[in-house]
Amino acid sequence: MLKDNTGNKIPSINFKIQKNHQWSNLSTSDIFDNKTVVVFALPGAYTPTCSSSHLPRYNELAPVLKDNGVDEIVCVSVNDTFVMNEWAKDQEAENVLMIPDGNGEFTDAMGMLVSKNDLGFGDRSWRYSMLVKNGVIEKMFIEPDVEGDPFEVSDADTMLEYINKDAVVPETATMFSRKGCPHCERAVSLLNKHNIYVEQIELGGGITSRSLRAVSGRSSTPQIFIGGKYIGGADELEAHLS
Repeated sequence: MLKDNTGNKIPSINFKIQKNHQWSNLSTSDIFDNKTVVVFALPGAYTPTCSSSHLPRYNELAPVLKDNGVDEIVCVSVNDTFVMNEWAKDQEAENVLMIPDGNGEFTDAMGMLVSKNDLGFGDRSWRYSMLVKNGVIEKMFIEPDVEGDPFEVSDADTMLEYINKDAVVPETATMFSRKGCPHCERAVSLLNKHNIYVEQIELGGGITSRSLRAVSGRSSTPQIFIGGKYIGGADELEAHLS
């Protein structure tokens, strides 16, 4: 039975982390005392939903959450610190504090430790999110206790709506780029200036000019989409934003 801890204090745990090749302890007091913190917990680093949706959207909406009173956004998973550190790099999740609950102590104390033995995962965290103020849980969004890995209520947009239903969510952009492309750098500067979050897809590693032509009709970089709408290159972006 999954436990709704709304109104309870965060359990007192020390997390083993490694930063700059040095081991240290990070306590729940360090994370939560005198702060407003959004936490989202998930079954595992590098897993499909966690990598494609859960973590990226929290990273993307972090500036908006912080504009609405949140001091820290925390991701918890029953993985070790090396896995969490590498996943953060892979996801470019610079806006999220990655917490390795390697022994599952925090997750167990939260009543969210579940068996994933059928998948060869061992014990993992159920998917949930929560808003914590000065160490006390104000609100939890727990995924329904059904078979599989539901992802319906612990997402970043649901959390933001709870915090402020009138919060303004900035536009997002996807940009196909090429390493060393000066026009790509100009486009990124323009998007940043207008507070538009941009995901860059760099050509190479299986993404070819043929792929770029297939989605945009052009092979030059950058090619930019905003909110799913095709904009074009850096010049077209400048005209669009003006």
